[in-house]
Amino acid sequence: MLLLCYLTVAIMSFWYLLILYKHFRKIKVITTEHTKETKFYQQAPGPLPWPILGNLHLLVSQKPTTELLTDLSKQFGSMYSLTLGATKCIVINNLELIKEVLNQNGKFFGGRPNFIRYHQLFGGDRNNSLALCDWSILQKKRRNLARKHCSPRDTSPYFIKMSNVGCSEIKILIEKLNETINNNKQIPIKSFVQRACANMFFQYMCSVRFEYNDHDFCEVVDFFDEIFWEINQGYAVDFLPWLAPFYKNHMNKLIHWSSTIRSFILKRIINKREELNSSQPQDDFTDALLNSLMEDKKLSCDTILFMLEDFIGGHSAVGNLVMLTLIYLIKHPNVAKKIQLEADSVSCKGQRIISFYDIDSMPFTMATIFEVLRCSSSPIVPHVATEDTVICGYGVAKDTIVFINNYNLNHNKLYWKKPNCFQPERFLDYSVEKNEPKPTLNVLRNCEKSEMEESFRNTINKTKNEVIQIRKNMPYFLPFSIGKRTCIGQNLVRGFGFILVANILSQFNIYYENGNNIEINIGCIALPANPIPIALVKRNKNI
Repeated sequence: MLLLCYLTVAIMSFWYLLILYKHFRKIKVITTEHTKETKFYQQAPGPLPWPILGNLHLLVSQKPTTELLTDLSKQFGSMYSLTLGATKCIVINNLELIKEVLNQNGKFFGGRPNFIRYHQLFGGDRNNSLALCDWSILQKKRRNLARKHCSPRDTSPYFIKMSNVGCSEIKILIEKLNETINNNKQIPIKSFVQRACANMFFQYMCSVRFEYNDHDFCEVVDFFDEIFWEINQGYAVDFLPWLAPFYKNHMNKLIHWSSTIRSFILKRIINKREELNSSQPQDDFTDALLNSLMEDKKLSCDTILFMLEDFIGGHSAVGNLVMLTLIYLIKHPNVAKKIQLEADSVSCKGQRIISFYDIDSMPFTMATIFEVLRCSSSPIVPHVATEDTVICGYGVAKDTIVFINNYNLNHNKLYWKKPNCFQPERFLDYSVEKNEPKPTLNVLRNCEKSEMEESFRNTINKTKNEVIQIRKNMPYFLPFSIGKRTCIGQNLVRGFGFILVANILSQFNIYYENGNNIEINIGCIALPANPIPIALVKRNKNI
C-alpha cells in the first residue's frame, strides 16, 4: 500500500514537472525558411498552473467565461498563456493581435481543438465538420463548393431563391403563430421559430419543406438545437480527457442526436433524389453536392452527407439569434417600437411580407441584430497552432489552442461609447444625400403617415435628405470572425435573421411578464431548448 502511494506521488510529481516545463520553456521557431535559422522565444506570461487542473480553477466562477478572460488580461496583458489540464492555450484580447493571428499568420492557426465531444458529433471524426475540422485541401474544396450557395450576390438566382424561400416560410410561420396565440398568454415560440428556420434552410438547400407536425422533422430540429447548445458549452472532459468514462451517457446522447439527423437527411432527402445528369443545371445545393460526387472521385458519400448536415444545421444559429433578439426587444420595448415603425413604413403597415430586398430600407432593424451580436459576444471557435510560431514576439508552440476574446473587443471603450448599453444606433451611419432622396425608411411607401411614424423619423433624421444606412467601416466588429476560416454562412444568418425579426415585429407586439427583470447571459447566442415564453399580440390583420 505504501509503495502504491509512493508510486502515485512520483507519477503526479512527474506530470506536474512536465506541465511546468511546458509553461516555462522557450519555443524554438524557424525564423528563415531557406537557411533553417532558428531562434528561441519566451512564451506569453500567464498564471502558474496547478497540478492536474492547470488553470481550470480560474474559470470556475459565477461570472461568464468571457468576463473572466477579460479580467485576466488586466493582470497579464493583451496576450497571455493558460494551461487547461495539460493543454497549452493562449488568449488574444485586442484587435491588432487578432488580425496578426487570423490574417497575417492565419496559415499557422488553421487547426481546431481536438475535443472528444467534437468527434462524437461527427461520426467519430471531427474533420467531417466544416467548422470543427483542421484546415486541409478537402476543407478548402468544401468551402469553395459551398461559397456560391451560402454567399450569393444580390443579383444572383441563389439570392432570389433565398428571399422567395424566406418569404414563403414567413407566411406559414405567421399563420401558425396566429393559430396558437390565445388571450395574450405567454407561449414557447422557440420551437416555431426553429422549425421555420429549418424549413428555410431545407427549402433553399434541398428544395423540400416539412410540415410543423411532422414528428421526425420536429425531432431533428430539436436535436439540431441541442447540438448548437452543446457546441457552445465547455466541459471539463475537453481538457481532462481521462474523465471520458464519467461522460459515457453524455457522449452516447451526442451520438444519438447526430446519427438520427444523418438518418433523416439520408432517408428523406438524398435517397429520394433521382439519378443526376451532370449536364443538367443544378437546382440547389444538394444537386451541387451530388454532382461533385460524380465528378470528383476523391469525395465520398459520407463527405456529402456530413456537408449537407453541417450546412442545414446552420439554421439553429439563426433561430437562436432571432430568439435572443426578441428577448432583447422585450427588455428594450422602445427599440422594438422603432423596428415596428420602420417595418410599417416599408410594408405599408403589414400589407406585404418584408423580404431580403428591404434590408437597405430597414437599417435600424439590421443595426439591432448587430447590436445583439455585439452585446452577446458569442465566442469565435478556437483556433489551434499547426506549427511552432511567433505572435507579438512570444513563442507559440504547435497544438496550442488560441482563444479569441471578442467580448473584450465588443465592450472596449476604445471602440464603443457606453459599451454596456444596448444602443443599435451605434451601427447606423448618417449622411446627407445630394440628389433627390430614394425611398427609404424616411418615406412611407403609399401609406398614410401617423404622428408616431413622423416622430420616429424626426428622432433619427436631422435633415430632409438625410440617408441612414448600416455603417460600413467597423474593423473592430467581428461577429463572424476574419481570415480564411471566417463563417461562410454569414449571409444566410443575416438574411434569414432579418426577415424573421422584421416580420414577427411587423405582425405582433411581444411581451413578457416583468420583462425589465430578464437576465441575459453574455458570451453565447445559444439559448436553452425552452427559454422564456413570450406573449404575442396581433398588430396587423392584412396577412
